[in-house]
Formats: sequence, C-alpha cells, structure tokens
Amino acid sequence: MRFGILLQSLMVVAGAAAAAAERGIYTDLPEDITEVHVIIAGGGTVGCILASRLAAKDPTLSILLIEQGMNNHNVQSVFYPALFEINTLPGSKTALFWKASNPSPQLANREPIIETGGILGGGSSINWMVYTRGQWDDFDGWDTRGWTTEDVLPYLKKVETYHGETNHTATHGYKGPIHVSKGRHRAVRAERAWIDGAGKVGREEKGDLQSLWENDAVGPWYWYVSPVDGRRQDVAHRYLHPLLRGEEGEEGARNLYVLVESQVLRILFDEERRAVGVEYRPNPIFAEGNNSTGTTDKKGRCVEARKLVVSSAGSLGTPLLLERSGVGKKEVLEKAGVPVVAEVSGVGAQFQDHHFVGYVYRTNLQPNETINGIARNDRDRDVEGMIARDDPQLGWNGHDASSKLRPSPAEVAALGPEFQAAWIRDFADTPNRPHMVMGLFNCYFGDPDALPDGAEYVTTAPWVTYPYSRGHIHVTGPDIEDAYDFETGWFQDADDIDLKSHIWGYKTQRAIARQMSIFAGELAAGHPRFPEGSKAAVIEKADGPVSSDIEYSDEDDAAIVQFIRENVGTSRHPLGTCRMAAEEENGVVDPELNVYGVSGLKIADLSILPSPVAANTYNTALMVGEKAADIVIRELGLAGGSP
Repeated sequence: MRFGILLQSLMVVAGAAAAAAERGIYTDLPEDITEVHVIIAGGGTVGCILASRLAAKDPTLSILLIEQGMNNHNVQSVFYPALFEINTLPGSKTALFWKASNPSPQLANREPIIETGGILGGGSSINWMVYTRGQWDDFDGWDTRGWTTEDVLPYLKKVETYHGETNHTATHGYKGPIHVSKGRHRAVRAERAWIDGAGKVGREEKGDLQSLWENDAVGPWYWYVSPVDGRRQDVAHRYLHPLLRGEEGEEGARNLYVLVESQVLRILFDEERRAVGVEYRPNPIFAEGNNSTGTTDKKGRCVEARKLVVSSAGSLGTPLLLERSGVGKKEVLEKAGVPVVAEVSGVGAQFQDHHFVGYVYRTNLQPNETINGIARNDRDRDVEGMIARDDPQLGWNGHDASSKLRPSPAEVAALGPEFQAAWIRDFADTPNRPHMVMGLFNCYFGDPDALPDGAEYVTTAPWVTYPYSRGHIHVTGPDIEDAYDFETGWFQDADDIDLKSHIWGYKTQRAIARQMSIFAGELAAGHPRFPEGSKAAVIEKADGPVSSDIEYSDEDDAAIVQFIRENVGTSRHPLGTCRMAAEEENGVVDPELNVYGVSGLKIADLSILPSPVAANTYNTALMVGEKAADIVIRELGLAGGSP
C-alpha cells in the first residue's frame, strides 16, 4: 500500500471517527440549541482545556465549543506519533495552511506557509510532540500581573505527569493528564551521537533541559507520548473525550456541546458592545461528509452566549475573527468594509514565529533507528502491518536529543558590531536565555526519490528562540472567504540580527553533526552551495566523524546566507497577534484576557503571548489553557480557581 492509498485510508478512518456517535460531538448542532452560557470559538489546545475544565467544574453551566476541523477521536495520523508528518503533507484535512500574501525579497522571493492545527485538539493533534518548556526568565519577562513564572508554575506542573530525568523535581508535575516520557521506542545510538558530538566541541550535557533553569547545554529530548501505549498526548484525547465519554462507570458530561467541521464567521455584539453570541456555518470542505448543503452563503446560523464568548482560534485565526467582527485597527476595518465596533489597534500586529532551517546528514543508522518511510509508507516500510501489530516504533517521533545553546563571546564578536550590541542589550546579563534551540531529528522530510542512495538520512533544525522579526495578519474584506493580508516579517528586522543568528546556527550544528559517531556524510542538497575549492565544501560520504574545525570564507558565508533565505521555514509556533499588554502599548487583552473596548469577550490562545518563549509552544499553550480556565471559573463564581 503506497503513500496516497495510506493517506486516503487514514482519512477514511478519520471520517469514520468524526461521524461516530460520540455523545456531545456534532457535525450539525441540534436545532433546539439556540443559546448556551459560554461559547468558545476554536477547539485547539487552549479551547479544549478551557471547555473541559468549565464543564467539569459546574454541570449546570452549558458550553458550546466550535471547531472548524474534524473530530480527532482515534484518528490514526493523530494518535500514532510516527505518523505526524502525514498531517502537514499536501492533501491533509488535519492542518490549515496559511500562505503569506506576497513574495518576500528577504526569503528569495518565496511566499512561506505556516501550518497550524486544523482538527479538534488543534496543534496538539498534529505537532511533533517534543517536550520543550520556556525558561524562568521568559514568563517573568512578560512583566504582566498574574503571569510571572511563580504565578504560572503551578499550571505548568498541573498539566503533566513527568517520567523523565531531573534534578529539579520542584518544577515538574507528576499527576497531570499529559504524560511526558520516552514512549515505547527510542534510538539510543542516535541520541548519544548528538550529545557526545556536542561534547567533543565543548558543549555540556545536562539531563533536564526543560527544568526552566538549565541552559547552554545538550541533553535527551522527551516527548508528549504515553510510556504505556505509545499514544500522542493531545488535549482532546486527554481532556475532552474522557469527559464526554465518562470513565469508571461515571456518566459523561451533558453540559458540553462540541460542534466540529463548522466555521465561526463573526462574534455578535449588542448596542453596549457586549459579546452576546456568534454566527457560524458548516465548513464547506467537509460539506459532503456531514450531509450539509455545502453552502458558502455569507449568512450562517446564530447561537447566543448568556455569559461569555471566548476566541481560541489561534494566533492566525483569532485576529481575523476579531476583525471580521468589527474589533481591530480602524484603518484596517474601514478598508475591509467592516463596521467598527471597537478600535483596538494591536489586533493582528506583532506576528512572531520561531523560524528554522533544516540541514541533512547521511548516517550509518538502521531503519529501526529512524522514522524514514513511515509517514509516506515507502522505503520498504509496511505501515499497514505496523498498525496491525501496534508496532512500538509507531509510538516514537524520531526526536531523541536536543540543545539550548548560546554563542561564545568570540562567536558574538565575529557576527559583527550590530549583533554584538543586540547581544549585550538583550542576552549578556540574562544567562537563562538561550539563543537557539537545535536538535537531531531521525528523519528526512523531503522527497525520498531525491536521495542519492539507500542510507538513513537525518535532519538538524536550529531555530531562533527570540526572533526580532515581526509581521502581521489582517482581513481585506468582511467575509471569511475574503483573502487575508499576511506578512511573516522574517528577516526584516533591523541590522539582520535574525539572519546572523542563523549563520551561527548553521556553523554550530554542523560542527556537532560532524562529530557524531553515526556521521556518514552530508547531503549536498541539504547544505549551502559553497564555491568550488571552498575549505567548507560538503563531504557527501564518510566512514565516520570528520573535522569540525571548518574555515569559512566571506564567499562561504554568502552561500550560507543564500541557502538560509531559500530554505528558512516555520517551526509552527505563531504567537503574539493579540498581545496581553496595556492598550496604549498596542495590547489587545488585559491580564484577565478581556478584550479592550468591548465586554463579554476574552481571548485564550497563543495570540496573547506578550513575547516568545525559548521553547516549542505546546507546553505554554497547555499552561494558558489551565490558567484561562481558572480565570473564567473565578469570574463566573463557579469556585475558587487554583491549581
């Protein structure tokens, strides 16, 4: 069974799961549900946690959660970690693909695409499952009442059951719904190769890089995977589905309605600018499957919210929803033909993402030490057979080792006076802040037909932790079908600090990779095109580690820059487009997540982050979900909110 057939098969399974008669999950909302207490627009990580916690806290509180994608219950490409790549391949219905509106000269005239979760559970259903947490300085750096590290630490602990090594037990949780472990399969040889290779070039090894305190070191990577059954730890399967289903003889929640395959068109306001409901419609891409008319009519069905509306549509979806509803910058709304309900200038601004570049290496690993061929069902993999026998390798994401690194003073100086000035201003006195995260992915993400031989190829992926680049996303018309105006802003920062960071990242990861015991060469297409005769030339085949002491000329650096511009992409960590900050500082929400200029409306997703965290963002989203739930629980007077 080839890849196309496998993908079709997995989507059939997904469709069957979505159509299953799971109580509380609908593709068509019953006609008698015309009002509820709370409406949550967006069934991603934060939305699922918020809905689940509210429903469990008070069975008399009615909650409607609306998700534009399908139900994720028992979808194989979701719960088998090794199949994660399927979710973002062309033709996927489990991801959303946000394409930049115009070619960017800084990106070799490309229009980058940001993939986000397009299924119940959001990013938690399709992400790479790597367990990476922010640093202690990150949350304190938000400088926001109620959101310091001491404030959010109880929620960081509440979400997890940690099965890993640590010398910092006080910063981890051991009774939460989300398991963090090494799953049921790992490639120890590859893990040690990265860690030991880093050691050979002077990098320290630490067992728990996710303690909030450790930094400038390498170590093992843990995952959001169960150590028992090897299943992904997404929020829908860990929070939502068990609540709806009921466990250990208990009746499932009857006060939570989950509407999937439906798009929220706009938030509705009364004359006092209070959010009183939403207008939605069936998502046309699922029209045939849910027996709806498949209409793309501009008018949808309305549902009232008696107490609260929450937007949890994500960093790209939430600002567009607010602007279609009349909340945003006046000039943007007027140009788009949207009546202004409230002028909130920060909506859609300050887009940020951890941009990264992948570099490819040939290794002496064996097939059971990589996930190559599993998602695409090629390279002689029998994925159907693996699924039938629940092969432990399916419970592995291929990511065993990582690092959080900072450049040395000499490396900082070599990147030029502008970079050095930025380093002195933003990093020199904060040793808790890493400059880049980079790790080893035991997989090759490109077309396998492009590989020169049958060896197992792997990828390193350094990404900038605190990017200086800023972009935006805005509506251009009043309707959901209207094009959006999306600019990533990558490499448009002053003095090219982000680009220079990537130059350092390339040289740093290459030095480590060349010292790995599994090193067997460099894929030419996965590295810069160095000029003929360069001392930095790619070594396509090797019998083991080679020198990491590489001399780069100015021409070599130019080749590195060009490769970066041509290949930089997203880590899928968009954030900051509806920042939690003072309104006069272009903030959109206050510390209680209330949207400025209106009432009865909150935002609860990663769009609220005031600034990035030095981590994959799933962990931060889990924390935001738990804290948002406590904020709402307190405000509605349901009970004292505390973790």
